[in-house]
Amino acid sequence: MAGSGQREFTIIRTWKNLSSKIDITNTDLPTEGYQTRKTLTTCLEENHSAPPDVTTYTSEHSIQVERPQGSTSSRTAPKYGNAELMETGDGVPVSSRVSAKIQQLVNTLKRPKRPPLREFFVDDFEELLEVQQPDPNQPKPEGAQMLAMRGEQLGVVTNWPPSLEAALQRWGTISPKAPCLTTMDTNGKPLYILTYGKLWTRSMKVAYNILHKLGTKQEPMVRPGDRVALVFPNNDPAAFMVAFYGCLLAEVVPVPIEVPLTRKDAGSQQIGFLLGSCGVTVALTSDACHKGLPKSPTGEIPQFKGWPKLLWFVTESKHLSKPPRDWFPHIKDANNDTAYIEYKTCKDGSVLGVTVTRIALLTHCQALTQACGYTEAETIVNVLDFKKDVGLWHGILTSVMNMMHVISIPYSLMKVNPLSWIQKVCQYKAKVACVKSRDMHWALVAHRDQRDINLSSLRMLIVADGANPWSISSCDAFLNVFQSKGLRQEVICPCASSPEALTVAIRRPTDDSNQPPGRGVLSMHGLTFGVIRVDSEEKLSVLTVQDVGLVMPGAIMCAVKPDGIPQLCRTDEIGELCVCAIATGTSYYGLSGMTKNTFEVFPMTSSGAPISEYPFIRTGLLGFIGPGGLVFVVGKMDGLMVVSGRRHNADDIVATALAVEPMKFVYRGRIAVFSVTVLHDERIVIVAEQRPDSTEEDSFQWMSRVLQAIDSIHQVGVYCLALVPANTLPKTPLGGIHLSETKQLFLEGSLHPCNVLMCPHTCVTNLPKPRQKQPEIGPASVMVGNLVSGKRIAQASGRDLGQIEDNDQARKFLFLSEVLQWRAQTTPDHVLYTLLNCRGTIANSLTCVQLHKRAEKIAVMLMERGHLQDGDHVALVYPPGIDLIAAFYGCLYAGCVPITVRPPHPQNIATTLPTVKMIVEVSRSACLMTTQLICKLLRSREAAAAVDVRTWPPILDTDDLPKKRPAQIYKPSNPDTLAYLDFSVSTTGMLAGVKMSHAATSAFCRSIKLQCELYPSREVAICLDPYCGLGFVLWCLCSVYSGHQSILIPPSELETNPALWLLAVSQYKVRDTFCSYSVMELCTKGLGSQTESLKARGLDLSRVRTCVVVAEERPRIALTQSFSKLFKDLGLHPRAVSTSFGCRVNLAICLQGTSGPDPTTVYVDMRALRHDRVRLVERGSPHSLPLMESGKILPGVRIIIANPETKGPLGDSHLGEIWVHSAHNASGYFTIYGDESLQSDHFNSRLSFGDTQTIWARTGYLGFLRRTELTDANGERHDALYVVGALDEAMELRGMRYHPIDIETSVIRAHKSVTECAVFTWTNLLVVVVELDGSEQEALDLVPLVTNVVLEEHYLIVGVVVVVDIGVIPINSRGEKQRMHLRDGFLADQLDPIYVAYNM
Repeated sequence: MAGSGQREFTIIRTWKNLSSKIDITNTDLPTEGYQTRKTLTTCLEENHSAPPDVTTYTSEHSIQVERPQGSTSSRTAPKYGNAELMETGDGVPVSSRVSAKIQQLVNTLKRPKRPPLREFFVDDFEELLEVQQPDPNQPKPEGAQMLAMRGEQLGVVTNWPPSLEAALQRWGTISPKAPCLTTMDTNGKPLYILTYGKLWTRSMKVAYNILHKLGTKQEPMVRPGDRVALVFPNNDPAAFMVAFYGCLLAEVVPVPIEVPLTRKDAGSQQIGFLLGSCGVTVALTSDACHKGLPKSPTGEIPQFKGWPKLLWFVTESKHLSKPPRDWFPHIKDANNDTAYIEYKTCKDGSVLGVTVTRIALLTHCQALTQACGYTEAETIVNVLDFKKDVGLWHGILTSVMNMMHVISIPYSLMKVNPLSWIQKVCQYKAKVACVKSRDMHWALVAHRDQRDINLSSLRMLIVADGANPWSISSCDAFLNVFQSKGLRQEVICPCASSPEALTVAIRRPTDDSNQPPGRGVLSMHGLTFGVIRVDSEEKLSVLTVQDVGLVMPGAIMCAVKPDGIPQLCRTDEIGELCVCAIATGTSYYGLSGMTKNTFEVFPMTSSGAPISEYPFIRTGLLGFIGPGGLVFVVGKMDGLMVVSGRRHNADDIVATALAVEPMKFVYRGRIAVFSVTVLHDERIVIVAEQRPDSTEEDSFQWMSRVLQAIDSIHQVGVYCLALVPANTLPKTPLGGIHLSETKQLFLEGSLHPCNVLMCPHTCVTNLPKPRQKQPEIGPASVMVGNLVSGKRIAQASGRDLGQIEDNDQARKFLFLSEVLQWRAQTTPDHVLYTLLNCRGTIANSLTCVQLHKRAEKIAVMLMERGHLQDGDHVALVYPPGIDLIAAFYGCLYAGCVPITVRPPHPQNIATTLPTVKMIVEVSRSACLMTTQLICKLLRSREAAAAVDVRTWPPILDTDDLPKKRPAQIYKPSNPDTLAYLDFSVSTTGMLAGVKMSHAATSAFCRSIKLQCELYPSREVAICLDPYCGLGFVLWCLCSVYSGHQSILIPPSELETNPALWLLAVSQYKVRDTFCSYSVMELCTKGLGSQTESLKARGLDLSRVRTCVVVAEERPRIALTQSFSKLFKDLGLHPRAVSTSFGCRVNLAICLQGTSGPDPTTVYVDMRALRHDRVRLVERGSPHSLPLMESGKILPGVRIIIANPETKGPLGDSHLGEIWVHSAHNASGYFTIYGDESLQSDHFNSRLSFGDTQTIWARTGYLGFLRRTELTDANGERHDALYVVGALDEAMELRGMRYHPIDIETSVIRAHKSVTECAVFTWTNLLVVVVELDGSEQEALDLVPLVTNVVLEEHYLIVGVVVVVDIGVIPINSRGEKQRMHLRDGFLADQLDPIYVAYNM
């Protein structure tokens, strides 16, 4: 490289003042193929006027330029003096000096009117993502407008053949013995020499057979102009060459493609699509290839996935008939007919066919001959793929035009012996070699001082991928090593090519070794803004580019802005290179729209005039024309990634990753870089293959170094870096990485990486600004009667209990114990309860009198054996069943306060028993009643290991009852005294007990009786846990109050027989049934495939009019809908399924009764909800969330929606806390710790303004009311309550309120293997735990997908992704996730995860 520094410096210095104006007006334009010769009218003077108004763009040539949507230019209005160019209200521009006041007024008029009050301010919900503000210091192009650069004239040599077939005929007849092609076997020995004579005769034979031996004489299969596929392996160039020229002679169009292999070949389907769109019905192939194709048992070649039906035709001579003596191919001069179609794979993996006409083919061969100085009988070594691109153009086409001898080196030989091509150059004293950078790199690695290497015969070493940023280092290193072996510097000739424009530029071979090649050292930062800025080589953040020589002979080149109107670039600006020449492709076969955008481009000057009346072709290459007309390429349009408005090239990023030492952990050349769009910007993803022997520690070290290198050199963050096991990335036929397929695998979660590093925190910079809470407003400005700032106050109520006339006998009694005694007297044999076992048969039943007598005995037992006083607390630890009910009424008869407790699980004592113990202690139970079996369990050795069994209160076993009746049944003195305690563990892990008075209990039962129209003649099926909330009330209390029969189905029995509940509903012809979400889920998952067999067993759900899910959460609409859909065929009416809603302060606020309108569903904007606002949207609109009404408000219940912070009432359709006022509210929390004062506010709250007298209970749930168009039973318009989520569960992130269920729903949708998900926060980080149903190798696929979906749908960055086994996320008996338990487990490192990813 001696002496190159000086030259580099001069090139760099002349950069800025570059104005190599070529006078193109009077030089000849390429005319072959065009009808008339015109002059190129140009307007290339340096033009500093205002940019053209692109919106009303016309020109005298009226070229239609399709403008991409969204690219309207937003120019700032020029100022006149101190005035602004403004628009009046109706958009008419006015230019005047205006005062600031008027300006303000005009602006106000243009703004839509909005309510001025802050609390009800509807903000613009297009939550604005941060738009990257342009850096004021970013480099901008300053040079003059560039000039189109013309190549040398294509010198028409007299003896050039008029077409390629004519050339073949000439050499085949004049020099039949001259070698045309030598093929090699895998040992590097010459396998076969194809002479020009053989090529000519065999091609004729193929041509004759294609035209005359396929189909019948009347109906030939292939006619001139038809397309045929060429399917030849990479080690058989001779057969390919014969077939290709056979097609040219027969005037059919060859479409060379890759050999399809059995496995779903990367991209093979798209190739099939290309063949289909080209109308290919015949495939030519070789004998060996035909034998190797996958066959069906009958020997047929199956149709490949996505391929048209093909006739396979073997082109070996022995299979073909000889043409008759008088038959001769029709050899014409080159014309505008299609010669061949070359396939091109796009960025998205689709395959297009580029049509090359016969005149373009010939002109291209001529231009290459002139540029490379090819002469007859030269020897050329070709390592490239001979089916397309540089390998085809030099090794198959131009070689025949010049009667050259090609030595073809197959890829399989290169894999065994990377030096083979160099050895062949020496052996044959070849003048030219065609290689890629990797062939040079491999030769360097394999070269170990081989003595006999001499490369002095080479006059030209064509580097096919010389335009790639990493090729320059391969070229330099190769020259460095082989200069001593006779390689001259000026021999290395990089070239640039593209499927559309064929050869774009090539460095000419010179004899002058003092003329070093051109170099540009460019600032990487400048390049990201599309600007050329020269830098010094010492810096890391520079890109050194080599020139790829001059424009091709007979062509004109310019660079245009990559997007928008094809406007000429400035001299210091990067643009897409465009070429105007005959020697280019002419269209994408069959795709006129895409063709127009690529092959018919008219570059414009800054004044909007086209520079030529001839169309240019976009090459897909990004670059510029430097001093001396040298062409520099800095990247490809396909590899362009625009991140936050800056352009990065995938190849540059690969080059940086390759430069990170030590490379020993990953394979060179097995790195893929692409971008994925997440949250409205492109994000860079790097995938590399990891060597099998590297440890996780090694890999992470390499990964973090790569991240740092890319950050410091390119100033861009990498979103995801993934390492996959060796040889798992999809390959292209010649061993490269199939990029679009890799990206596809990444996006669908089937890449199976073994290491992943995500950095969303560093690269996602366009999140919406965190929300600032508005200061609140005073009451005076809001209340106007029942309106809040123009909206109705959000309040609603169920029917008024006082007004309902019904013949309710039970109303006479204040206490449930009295109701039971009355029923035992009046209807002693009426069955109240029937308990079913897992087989669906009756395990037990109770009539009114049986229950009464049993309760009496239990009361005696409590008084005599337990020595309890009235008012003592008794814990009832029973399995779901009849004993529990009897024990409850026994307590009431004895004047004790019962507490129902779920018994410990015999298989899981260690985790379930402590909860039992805690409830017994917190409730201050004086005694514990249970069955004999559980009694033993509580005193067992396993129990002793879990808790201190000595501190249990006295345990009474009710299997052994006294025979006598009590002297008297206790009657409470006051309805407000305590009837029972209701204990429950909330989803946040809090144990909360509430006090239910006798009055509340009776009011509750009455409310349910009225809502569900319950009478003694009714039967109701209940499949719920009977320990707390509405489940307990329905199981134990309602039948006694209303007299209906309850069919009790313990949910645990469904684990052995999932159909138990539905079969019971069908068998007993039940009209009303209650279940929990876990029961519904069990049925949906367990019976999904059995609906036919259930139908056959006579399961009929057509009598069900209400099926209510008892819940304390937002309705799970997806589950209820899939349940309805699944059992619709068994007669279940979709309107029957609904939900109820209750909470700690009021165990049932809503419950879908028998009358009243069906439950409604609305769609709300999820982004608005985060700001505590409700905005209704259409179904299916982006960010929409379906919410189902939680059932009808119960009689005697009043609801208002209040602001949880200020306690002010809210307007209709505003999100706030649900407050409730009702006779069956609980009367307070029961706790041992004496912090009732803190919680008293939950039960005794008053509004801060408006109706400040009513006492409300705060539910702790967010929701909203909405008046619907439907009417209630009493003719009023119906108010629907929608529950959104618990305040305790909600997560405050970035000033916004998120409900875990929404994020979890998105995550579960992200990948088929995610079965369950739970989220929580940890030190401001969002932690996502996912249960994986699949192989552990899928675990890491989930990390990017989970991160993507949460970013896209919720604008949140996930901090930690934890992948765990199925069943790790704890779920309580109501089917609710216990996120706080999970959080504790995570922090204590007890989850035993498959993988934990900490996003950076």
